[in-house]
Amino acid sequence: MALTREQMAQRVAREMQDGFYVNLGIGIPTLVANYIPEGMEVMLQSENGLLGMGAFPRVGEADADMINAGKQTVTARIGASIFSSAESFAMIRGGHIDLTVLGAFEVDVQGNIASWMIPGKLVKGMGGAMDLVAGAENIIVTMTHASKDGESKLLSRCSLPLTGAGCIKRVLTDLAYLEIDNGAFILKERAPGVSVEEIVSKTAGKLIVPEHVPEMQFA
Repeated sequence: MALTREQMAQRVAREMQDGFYVNLGIGIPTLVANYIPEGMEVMLQSENGLLGMGAFPRVGEADADMINAGKQTVTARIGASIFSSAESFAMIRGGHIDLTVLGAFEVDVQGNIASWMIPGKLVKGMGGAMDLVAGAENIIVTMTHASKDGESKLLSRCSLPLTGAGCIKRVLTDLAYLEIDNGAFILKERAPGVSVEEIVSKTAGKLIVPEHVPEMQFA
């Protein structure tokens, strides 16, 4: 069975380390804030100018002025700092983010990512994605493995306009966790109940399958 959005966020949260500064992109990545391991000190950064983002607010506790880059209301943890977007992007461009979690439309075997537009559709613009992929070396992409039409999003070569080139090394989809190395996707884990055969059939780019591919475990 494919992972839910919440399970994807839980799996990504396992990649956090104590003391990390982490940027969460729009969409599934924002959910990661709800699953930071207990007792771990992680500072979440939102590109609109918030460092120290907390979990989503409870019903009735939302502050309309406290939002993330996706315009969702958020909370600020103790020690948080609020500053201008110019200072926020200086932090990103200066390489001060330890981990970036982004959504995407496509990723290919060369580590290219397409995440900002589909030709012919109305888009708001690039946003901060181009800066994030250029300024971060540790990026995890979260997305569905295939489109609603069943077309693979893990390709030999991206067909959409690129956000960044050669910058992606790890991808978590609703079916699997994969790494990118030497022009191929490497299957590291599979979603509970999802067969290797299904993952192979839905991966258009070169895929290396180890002899043993463990299932992800969730409490």
